[in-house]
Amino acid sequence: MTDFSNYLSPGRKGHLVGIGGVSMSSLAEVLAGMGLTITGSDMNEGPNVLSLREKGIEVRIGHRAENIDADTDFLVRTAAVHDDNPEIIWAHTHDIPVFERTQAWGAISRDYANALCISGTHGKTTTTSMCTHILMAADRDPTVMIGGTLPLLHAGHRVGHGNTIVMEACEYYNSFLSFHPTVAVILNIEADHLDFFKDLADVEHSFRAFAERVPEDGFVVANRDDENTMATLAGLDRKLITFGLTPEADVYAENLCFLGANTTFDVMYRGKLFTDVTLHVPGLHNVKNALAATAASICLGIRPNAVKYGLAGFNGAGRRFEFKGKFNGADVYDDYAHHPGELKALLDAVERLNYQRTVLVFQPHTYSRTAALFDDFVEQLRRADVLLLAEIFAAREQNTIGISSAALAERVEGASFLPSFQELENALRAMARPGDIILTVGAGDVYKIGESLVK
Repeated sequence: MTDFSNYLSPGRKGHLVGIGGVSMSSLAEVLAGMGLTITGSDMNEGPNVLSLREKGIEVRIGHRAENIDADTDFLVRTAAVHDDNPEIIWAHTHDIPVFERTQAWGAISRDYANALCISGTHGKTTTTSMCTHILMAADRDPTVMIGGTLPLLHAGHRVGHGNTIVMEACEYYNSFLSFHPTVAVILNIEADHLDFFKDLADVEHSFRAFAERVPEDGFVVANRDDENTMATLAGLDRKLITFGLTPEADVYAENLCFLGANTTFDVMYRGKLFTDVTLHVPGLHNVKNALAATAASICLGIRPNAVKYGLAGFNGAGRRFEFKGKFNGADVYDDYAHHPGELKALLDAVERLNYQRTVLVFQPHTYSRTAALFDDFVEQLRRADVLLLAEIFAAREQNTIGISSAALAERVEGASFLPSFQELENALRAMARPGDIILTVGAGDVYKIGESLVK
C-alpha cells in the first residue's frame, strides 16, 4: 500500500471523511499547518467543524461524492466510515488512495526526533495531558494529539515547531501499531474492547507489538505495579524504565500526602530525589499517571523543574473528573470512566474527598463491554450511595446480545434504571442536597445531564 509519508509535503491536497471528530479535526489542523490543502466532510455541524472553518478549512455537511475536488491527492477516514461510504467509493473508483486516521498520525510521528506515545487501557488522555504540560514548561514547543480537550490548549491538539510530538495511542483495532514511538508508555493492560480482541492474551499480544516498534535507542516506560504489563514485556530487548508506587520501580513516589483534591509527594528516580510534586487532581491513579509522565520526561532529558511546574499547572482534562458546577449545594462532576477499572479508580479518589453521599449516574458504553465485564461493573456500581442508570450507549454496535442497563439495576440493591435523560435529571433535581457529589459517568453523552442540571 502507498505510504502516507509520500503525501506529507506542502501543496498536496487531502480530504478527511468524518473531519469533525476529536482526532480527525486535530489531524486536519496539523496537516494544514504543514502546508497541505485540506477539505473535509462530516454528518453534523459542531464546535470542531466551526473551528476548522474559522481556520480556513472547508467542511461540507453530509457524505457525497461531489464533496471531493477533482485535484484531491488522498483521503483519510475515521474508523466509523466504511467502504460503502459514497466518498470512499468515489476515491476507490478514481484510484485515489484512502488512508486510515491512524496511518496518517503514524506517518506524522515518524517526522519527529522524539515521538512520545502514551498507551494503556486506562489513563491515556490524562497522562498525555500531563506530558503536554511538562513539555510546554520545558519550552519544547511540542506537537500534541490528545483524545480529549485540554484547557491549556483550549483544544485536543497543538501544532508545534519543536522536535517532539506527544500522542495518545489507542489499542482498539490495533490503531497504535501504525505509530512510530521513540518513547512508548504503557500505563496498564486489561481485557477491554472485546468486540475486537479475543481475550486478554490477544490484548497483551498487541501491546507487546507496540513496544517492539520502539527503536533500539528508544525507551519503553512501563507500570511496574501492573502484572499484565510486566508479563507482556518480559524479555523485551529495549531500554525499559518502570514507574510505580514501590521502590522496585525506577521512578516511584515517597511521602504521599492527600489534602482534599490535592496530593503532594516526592518523585524518586533510582533511589534519589528527582523533584517534589503537587497535583491538583485527586486519586492514587493520578499519582501513577504523574509518575508515568515523569518517567517519560526523564527519557526525553527534561529537567526536574519543568516536571514540577508542568504537573503543578495541570488541573485535569475535559471529561476527566471535570467540575461542572453546583446544584442545590451539591458538587457536579463528569468523568469518562467506562470500564470497571476506571470506575474503581474514580470511586477510590472520591472516597478520599469526604462527601456525605456519592450520587452516581452511570451510562454503560457498548453492549459487548457491558456483557463481557458485567460482574465487574456490578462490583463497582454497588459502592455508590445512590445509583441511577442510563440506558447503554450503543456507540458502534447493534444490540444483538439483548442486554440493557435494567439488568445492572436488578443486581445492585436500591439502584434505579431510568431510560430517558429527562427522567434522570428530574431524579437528581429531587434528591440533590448539600454534601453530595453528583457524578455523571460514561464515554457516551451522559455529560449532558450534569450540564443541564447546573445551567
